[in-house]
Amino acid sequence: MTIRELTLDDLDACLDLAGGRGWGREERKWRFLLEGGEGYGITDPAGGLAATVILTRYGSDAAAISMVLVSERYGRQGLGGRIVQHAVERAGGATVFLNATSMGRPLYERLGFRVTGAAAMHLGVFTGRAAGASRVAVPGDLKEIIALDAEVTGADRSETLARYADFAAEIRVIGDGREITGYAGMWHNLTNTVIGPVIAPDTAAARALISDLASQVDRPVRVEVGEDRPELAAWLDGHGVTAGMRTSDMVLGGGPLPGDRGRFFAPIMSALG
Repeated sequence: MTIRELTLDDLDACLDLAGGRGWGREERKWRFLLEGGEGYGITDPAGGLAATVILTRYGSDAAAISMVLVSERYGRQGLGGRIVQHAVERAGGATVFLNATSMGRPLYERLGFRVTGAAAMHLGVFTGRAAGASRVAVPGDLKEIIALDAEVTGADRSETLARYADFAAEIRVIGDGREITGYAGMWHNLTNTVIGPVIAPDTAAARALISDLASQVDRPVRVEVGEDRPELAAWLDGHGVTAGMRTSDMVLGGGPLPGDRGRFFAPIMSALG
């Protein structure tokens, strides 16, 4: 059972594996990740996939690992550790990070990842109103958004954000009259609309961006918020978007994630940071 690269031709097999593990068949998400990242899989001799992982590079300095799945029939046979280690080796010297469920966390800890924080998935129909403090982003804003994002995340996410501009249902920006100081986007998943990323100068601006996006949606919205953001979490809870599943943010090895994390409020998706 060798590790091989995945392509879009493997999309259905990835969805079958995800569905079999109770993840749901999130086709748009998988397609976005496979098109922009490096997918690796282990083929099940009986057909389908026994394991998957996706590595998304941000320049040469940072990389995200996601979509780590092992077929139930191959559980506890070391395939998860093997395929994650393969992705780590492919990342070279980049800072590698991921978001882990409670089930996956012990595996990552054995591989040398350490917890840097915790996050909660907030989900529900938003009951607030638009703040009217932001505007819809236009193509000419992309260069400034990319520069702001690099300053906050400490990584070159230009390729991902250029693709996200087409993937997102809407991106909004907020500024101080001179420059863009924050931005946020939303994208439609199977049964909810994910709001992320959210990058803002302060909590009030983050709330305004989220309000201006979430107020347009008549279905549940999902926002993944770090537990170091209690004010934002409480505000979401109070507006119908309540905290649910908890996960752990993890980084391989020593130092913290780069950038100015004080302005980082929510990821694009848990798979990308």
